Amino acid sequence: MRLRTVLATLTAGLAAATCLSAAGSAGADSVANNACSPAVSIDRFSDALDKTTYNGTFVGNFSALAVDGDGSLAALEDRSSLFGLDPKTLRPTSAVHLADEKGADLDSEGLVIDLPHSRLRSSGGTPIGTLLITSETEPSVRRYSRDGKILDRLPVPASLQVAPAGRATGNQTFEGLTLLPGGRTLLASMEYAISGDSAGIVRFQTWRRHHGRFELAAQYAYRTDAGLGVPEVQAAPDGRLLVLERGFTAGVGNTVRLYLADPLRATDTSGVENLTGQDGVRLIKKTLLADIADCPSLGATAKQPQPNPLLDNIEGMTITGRDRIGRLKVLLVSDDNQNAAQTTRFYYLRIRV
Repeated sequence: MRLRTVLATLTAGLAAATCLSAAGSAGADSVANNACSPAVSIDRFSDALDKTTYNGTFVGNFSALAVDGDGSLAALEDRSSLFGLDPKTLRPTSAVHLADEKGADLDSEGLVIDLPHSRLRSSGGTPIGTLLITSETEPSVRRYSRDGKILDRLPVPASLQVAPAGRATGNQTFEGLTLLPGGRTLLASMEYAISGDSAGIVRFQTWRRHHGRFELAAQYAYRTDAGLGVPEVQAAPDGRLLVLERGFTAGVGNTVRLYLADPLRATDTSGVENLTGQDGVRLIKKTLLADIADCPSLGATAKQPQPNPLLDNIEGMTITGRDRIGRLKVLLVSDDNQNAAQTTRFYYLRIRV
């Protein structure tokens, strides 16, 4: 399946968010002096939400970010809550609790705000559109209303389900979720390889929208760097993918790398039982954009050993627009795991792709 879509304009979420501004800045203002690599610069970071609460709910554990149709931010935590955030201050403005069909909490990891073609708001001011959210327990992709009611559940291939139902390992399944330009193809990234596949080869599953519902479609294979998993994936406006790779070594800290990946000519692996890397399967091609450890620290401090004190357990990512010279404005967030040794930190990047 051809995934790349040529667009004349950005997707609705990007267009609405072009004016998104940063908050809680730290470090120098000059992007030119804040290069992480030839392709990536960091504007600033913010620890404004670290170890805070909102109406009695802990603010943190963030696993995914998204830009809503009105330019506001949505931040999903992996303990079954979805926050609305003010784009200028990051201050929480709402919190919605999520649950499965039995009322149990989710291990919620991936988020897409599925907006209709029209981005008009209802007369009451409530945002329209629905929420697509993954849980890596089963794994699952569910569609929710804005107030947290389950509307639908997407099919998942048997092989990607957690053992013994399938070949996946618990807590290593659907971490990333993104809607490709045009809104017809949804893509979820597994965090690690399933049983029978070579270590480091992870599967990206897609669904195609048909008569308003998403149906199983092609699957692709992506090779991570040794010891790293995929916590997040986001579609760029041209249909290529921004892919985060992440790992952690006790006493050393986090490794976080950002890649540009192109699935255009990758093999559909939905019918390939075992991926060995030597089976003639064309993997998704990737190009390193930046190792986040190479970014300037901007005065950041770390609560545990890190190769760069700026680093933490980065897990969420969203594209918020473009700057005046065409670079993508990308926002990252770390998952503090509600742990005193970790930080909830937002990173404001500019990326030339």
